[in-house]
Amino acid sequence: MSTILIIEDDGAIHSLIKEALTIQGFQTVSAYSGTEGQLLFEQNQVDIILLDLMLPGMDGEELLREIRNHSAIPVIVISAKNDQASKLELLMNGADDYVTKPFDIKELIARINIQLRHAAKAVHSELEEISYKDIRVNLDTREVKVNDEIIHLTGREYAILLLFLENPQKVFSRANIYESVWNEPFFDSDQTINMHISNLRRKMNVQGANYIKTIWGIGFKFD
Repeated sequence: MSTILIIEDDGAIHSLIKEALTIQGFQTVSAYSGTEGQLLFEQNQVDIILLDLMLPGMDGEELLREIRNHSAIPVIVISAKNDQASKLELLMNGADDYVTKPFDIKELIARINIQLRHAAKAVHSELEEISYKDIRVNLDTREVKVNDEIIHLTGREYAILLLFLENPQKVFSRANIYESVWNEPFFDSDQTINMHISNLRRKMNVQGANYIKTIWGIGFKFD
């Protein structure tokens, strides 16, 4: 049974999410401020985090940075900010998904299940490690090393990296990547994939390494 940390200071929204998740068989941990959320994250073994941005004490963006300094646990941001710039900025800073208020609770649960499937796929892999050139990925701990230097990836970035490592030299279109990682039909703009690829390239650029090649007019391949 998966455990979900809900960090949301609005009591009505918090109760709605908690009740819906409980009905679906999830266990929940509740925090109503950023500081409390950080404490409960450190004290509990949780599988995914639902994170509001406008929180008392430590705000959601600061908390997201703190979480990403220590963990690649999936984080879904829930926010009233609905502009594209805010969404892209949060994704670039480590969020795995973004849900805008007001939201459909069924859609939120579907997105939670997608993130949990991604995490479970890596955990339950028969292999303990995937390596390619100077890259090593521990599938148990989700630790990623490039030239023996640990790099910290979001859940989406990690899933994209595994897709490339399992299919070196294969050319993937943006739609291929989206449908393989998001597990849903490609309906988003190319900008989403471009942003995740850009972040992954930047983080893996250890000692000038460049593993992800752009195939103009088609997509990307790992080399």
